[in-house]
Amino acid sequence: MEKSAETPLMKQYNHFKAQHPDAILLFRVGDFYETYGEDAVKTSKILGITLTRHGKGESQTELAGFPHHALDTYLPRLVRAGYRVAINSPKPS
Repeated sequence: MEKSAETPLMKQYNHFKAQHPDAILLFRVGDFYETYGEDAVKTSKILGITLTRHGKGESQTELAGFPHHALDTYLPRLVRAGYRVAINSPKPS
């Protein structure tokens, strides 16, 4: 039996990204907004932040993120660069 390499986090990210394919998706994970794949590559270049990798082996994907409290700084820069941005935040408890 073959096990899926996609983690629950990436399944959720991909679900929301499919709803907004033409936007950079800022995905809230704990105290950070993270971007993955091509969004991460674009975001790291525009914002001048580190591009890393998430996952293991062949299931690795690019990752770039920033602290949630920096959203007011980074969001305008993404928009000024000409990108639409979708934000996924956890619902308040």
